[in-house]
Amino acid sequence: MSDEAFERAVATVLEHEGGFVDDAADPGGATNWGISLRYATRLGEIDLDGDGRNDLDFDLDGDIDAHDIRQMPMAVAVGIYHDQWWDKYGYGELPEFIGAKVFDLSVNMGARQSHKCLQRACRACGQVIADDGIIGGLTHRAIDEVQLESWGIDDDFNPLLTALRSEAAGFYRGLVVADPVRRKYQRGWLRRAYA
Repeated sequence: MSDEAFERAVATVLEHEGGFVDDAADPGGATNWGISLRYATRLGEIDLDGDGRNDLDFDLDGDIDAHDIRQMPMAVAVGIYHDQWWDKYGYGELPEFIGAKVFDLSVNMGARQSHKCLQRACRACGQVIADDGIIGGLTHRAIDEVQLESWGIDDDFNPLLTALRSEAAGFYRGLVVADPVRRKYQRGWLRRAYA
């Protein structure tokens, strides 16, 4: 899939994620462009420019904290999304509208959970597949089968995309049931699920 497909997909992610937020109720901590402090810390030491300093230490104080997340340029977040999400999980190998949706959901709910939603959506479309959270050959074949069955249908009305949106919404609703404090996020989560 083309770089243009990634550019369109990441534009949707950035639109959904917005800029800097430091919500005390968010377990990810301070977040900018969808990259949370927890995630940035988990990435560890990144020194792509070879200057001996962590590329995510924007204030150059020797650690990664909320101040660095606040200063993160959008281009850095886009680079992380490209390398650590789009390429790593092979979203560009999926039909564009499915790859873009799974990518967007992965940024918010985590890759494994987003992949499970995709697999459940394939099952909802009649495919026999486990929801193990790994997009491998079986998942690709299931997607291809659904795509063959729905050939000629506009992307907005594609059965797999519709089922994926439904599975994502169900996951988000389950989070709110399990932890009612998260109800404040429900409206945004559901808007994202159905986008």
